[in-house]
Amino acid sequence: MLTIGITGSKGFIGTHLFNTLSLHPNQYRLIEINREEWADSDVLFQLVNQCDVVFHLSGVNRNENLDYIYNENIRLASLLLDALYKVGQPVRLIFSSSLQESNGSVYGNGKKEARKMFEKWSIETKNNFFGILIPNVFGPFGKPFYNSFIATFCHQINQGEEPVIVTDADVPLIYVADLVDEMIGLIEHEEGASFHEIKPKIVVKVTEVLSKLLVFKHDYLQQGKIPVFPDQFTVQLFNTFRSYIDYGSTFPKKYICHSDARGSFVELVRLGTGGQISFSTTHPGITRGNHFHTRKIERFSVISGKAKMELRRYREADVTTFYLEGDSPSYVDIPVWYYHNITNVGKDILYTIFWISEQYDPNDADTFFESN
Repeated sequence: MLTIGITGSKGFIGTHLFNTLSLHPNQYRLIEINREEWADSDVLFQLVNQCDVVFHLSGVNRNENLDYIYNENIRLASLLLDALYKVGQPVRLIFSSSLQESNGSVYGNGKKEARKMFEKWSIETKNNFFGILIPNVFGPFGKPFYNSFIATFCHQINQGEEPVIVTDADVPLIYVADLVDEMIGLIEHEEGASFHEIKPKIVVKVTEVLSKLLVFKHDYLQQGKIPVFPDQFTVQLFNTFRSYIDYGSTFPKKYICHSDARGSFVELVRLGTGGQISFSTTHPGITRGNHFHTRKIERFSVISGKAKMELRRYREADVTTFYLEGDSPSYVDIPVWYYHNITNVGKDILYTIFWISEQYDPNDADTFFESN
């Protein structure tokens, strides 16, 4: 088992790193090194002295006092170095720097200087060191106006505010879980590297990100529709967006229940890819359906009760009959141009779930009843 220390474990990246490593308790023993430990050099040394690996993620990204950004990042690096020089056993250090090292900003300059300080320590002590250059990171629980423009946009949209794009640039991005996976991979990497660049997974314009987020707001929050996920980036962006929702005031959302003498019908979810999922209750002895579709794809799933289903091709007499029971959940797919119905042949209420390839449009229902 490796003992791993993480500075800044309560920050954005640190939280995701700590949480991911904690899923493997038989492999890693974790030590959090947060700001309260930095105040006492003896305490800091005692923590670092237990570690096989130290991830140094603690630092300052933004502050109105630009000098503070530089000085605080150097101060934290110096305190950690003092502890590392006292450690008697080998320790691997993984330091999170930034691609901003090259842009001349006070933040980038501080990160670059700290990385060089750690590199000097690794050469002198013959310890393994990775100075990783990280692109723009996004993901759930980032701090708005601090970690990422995506965090800011997600926060603003969920607060009913309108994000403003200052510059529509191409932004290199990496999802925080992908970054964490690469960082964990460095724990047992054979050779260290003072300059180890993490490549972005995607480069995207700010306007494209905002456009996707606004679709999430309209489709998901306002319409209850599950959006289209054409790629992994959209899934990651959607999960990021959802982390800023005030779930306590947003859920639960009530379904619209349509009831009559036959039972009830409830539309559960509409899908961005097209289609919807619904369910019905049917009282004993009642038959539903007796219609056909010319293009729609349907699946009927019986999850409780007993049902008889009948299929008959349009303008033909032969009937195919199925019996389905909730005790052994099963489904039947409905071909086009086939009349179909479902009857509750049991003593209890019949529960059926329907998936259909199109969302219901009363102006183009593609539904033709027996009387037609």
